[in-house]
This record gives sequence, structure tokens and C-alpha cells, in this order.
Amino acid sequence: MNPKKIVAAAAVVASLALTTTACNSSSGSSDIKVGLSVSTLNNPFFVQMKAGAQAEAKAAGVDLTVTDAQNDASQQANQMQNFLSQNVKSIIINPVDSDAASPSVKSANKADVPVVAADRGVTRGDIATTVASDNVAGGKLAAKTLAQQLGGKGTILVLQGTAGTSASRERGQGFAEGLKAYPDIKVVAKQPADFDRAKGLDVTTNLLQAHPKITGIFAENDEMALGAIKALGSKAGKSVKVVGFDGTPDGLKAVEAGTLAATVAQQPKELGKLAVKNAVALAKGKKVDPMVKVPVKVVTGK
Repeated sequence: MNPKKIVAAAAVVASLALTTTACNSSSGSSDIKVGLSVSTLNNPFFVQMKAGAQAEAKAAGVDLTVTDAQNDASQQANQMQNFLSQNVKSIIINPVDSDAASPSVKSANKADVPVVAADRGVTRGDIATTVASDNVAGGKLAAKTLAQQLGGKGTILVLQGTAGTSASRERGQGFAEGLKAYPDIKVVAKQPADFDRAKGLDVTTNLLQAHPKITGIFAENDEMALGAIKALGSKAGKSVKVVGFDGTPDGLKAVEAGTLAATVAQQPKELGKLAVKNAVALAKGKKVDPMVKVPVKVVTGK
């Protein structure tokens, strides 16, 4: 992998992080309590998002409680209810399921507690702001990048994220739109693997039995891409090009090793920081933008 690209990307993220922290250093806010329910902390992306959120809360001097829903929508609903009983001033939700989260958001609305959606949107209910990567644009970038890797022709598999999440829908939508420019690339199969590495391995292994001659794979996150790479074995990065999404540390290592052709890198720490920044502003009665888009960029080994 081009070390200049890694250094440049790191510098951009570091610069953004410093700017955000500086803007939010404040005193006299210790009475503000914020709740953050994360869909799962069994995923490196969300671990980084949590770290960014905690760093911002510390800088702003607010009390942040983080819970892990363990990919269980009912557990997340309980966590949201607990936040309300703890008299938090605002809530950040990274929904397990964008539909299932709606009743919890409506309960918060009734209690006049503003809600910030992080990384994934919520289908119904009043969300004060959604802080997320530009997933549709990222999906289009993934399609363009994979097409370039394949020379504009080939047969591919698509590993989808968790059904019902806005991130999966939007990345899939962007990828499908981007692929329209390349009529000689055919999607022969697509199947959910729930943003999970082990499921990515299993789903890819099964799909390869039916489609042994595929030349490319798009995975809607790096964890599934890494599972696909394991299933491909020696084909990964050679006869089969794999493109992921997230830019996790393991994903970047795979790009450097040449087994992952590219990843559409997000900024999870920045995402967590901006979610807290907006939650604190809402807790203080300030207005915020209804949509905060965190930029993404393609990282390749060339």
C-alpha cells in the first residue's frame, strides 16, 4: 500500500478530530447526561465510534453512558427506556434495526428528549439529526473502484449487511446505481451476511459452490470482505477482486497485503465525536442540522 496515502488519510482524520475537540471544550456542562446505545461492540467499526464519542464527551465535560445492544433490537429498546428513566438530556442511537428502533424514538419524543441517529437512520419518529457517512456516495465509489479493478467486465457477488439497516440499504443503492455505468459487469448473486466476518466466510463459501468463476465481490463492510477473502483463499486479490467498506484497521492491513483490492474508508471516530457534539448542542436547546454527512474516501494499494 502507498504509505503516502495512509499518512495523508491519517492526517485528515487527525485534523478533523482536533478541530471537533477544540470546538467542544467547555466548562459547566457536567450536569448534562447523554445516553449512547451502540448496535454492537463486537465490530471494530463501532468500537472506534464509541472511542470517538467518549473522547468528545470528555472534552465537552458531559456524562456519557454507552451501552451495547449486542445486535438485539429488543435489548436496545430496553436500553433506550432506561436512558429515559435516568433523565438523560439527549440520546444517541446507532440502531440495530432502523424500523425496530422507531417506537423507542417515539417514546423519547413524548418525553421531549432529543434523539441523534448515528451511522444508521431511523425509519419513523422525530430524529433531531442523523450523523452518518455518505453511504450512497460510498456505494457508487465502491462500484466504480471494483469496475476499474475488473477492467469493466466480469461476474460478481454482493455481500449485503444486516437487513433493515439504512447503511445496508444506502450502500446497496449506491453500488447498484454506480454499476449501471458498467453493463458488462453482472451481479450473479447477492445475500446478507449481517456485517459479520464469520457469516461473510460462510455465505461466500456457499455462493462460490454455485458460482465458482466469479471475478469480483463487493462486501458492504470490511468484516464481511475479510470473511470473503478467507473463503477465496489464494484467489483473493488475484483472480477475484474484493472491495469492502469502512476502512477498519484490519481492512487497511488487507489492502496493504493485496488481498483486499480497496475499501471505502469511513471515519468512525469522527462520526462518534460529531454525534456527541450534536447531542450536547441539543441538550442545551440549540438548533442542529438535520443531516450531518461524514466524508468517505477510497483506499487502494496503488
